[in-house]
Amino acid sequence: MRKLIFSTFLLTLFCLNAQAQNGSSFGIKGGLNYNANGDYFESIGENAQNPERNVGFHLGVFGKIGDKLYLRPELMYTSTKSDYDSDEFTMKKIDAPILVGAKVIGPISVFAGPSFQYILDTDFEGINIDNVEDDFSVGLNFGIGLNFNKIGVDLRYERGFSENEATFIGNNIGEGAVSRIDTRPDQLILSLSIAL
Repeated sequence: MRKLIFSTFLLTLFCLNAQAQNGSSFGIKGGLNYNANGDYFESIGENAQNPERNVGFHLGVFGKIGDKLYLRPELMYTSTKSDYDSDEFTMKKIDAPILVGAKVIGPISVFAGPSFQYILDTDFEGINIDNVEDDFSVGLNFGIGLNFNKIGVDLRYERGFSENEATFIGNNIGEGAVSRIDTRPDQLILSLSIAL
């Protein structure tokens, strides 16, 4: 997992040196996430609680290789929140999307690609959850972008490919009871990027 994040970082550094190509660039980006994770189960046999969406944020770097058809690796720190009744689930992670895009008309482009995710920290009702099934997971990003010289704005949708549950013991339901949350992201992401 660390090798994959390191490889993505090296690819981003390569993009930093790729400015000789037409349309290639690197830069910084950040924005807001409108997120909901998966269902919450208080115990076995209980009905699932669907999450209410909440706003999070992301900050990071990107590289771009190519012009009309391009490769865009990114490396971002992301913080998300989901509300379950009166409780809040937060997750902090490193995202490494590797997107392939194409210019459609003028400044408009479309893109899609996998997003590799490494969960750094999870918290539910003040309880740190150490028992996440997989710290590393893969999702899908696709969206649309507008680029004006060095400024870019994009809107994308992200969804995790497979369920990734976090389990914990002794919540509000009694000692020894096992609760679980599907940590798979389901989010809209609005980003502003600046090429340097």
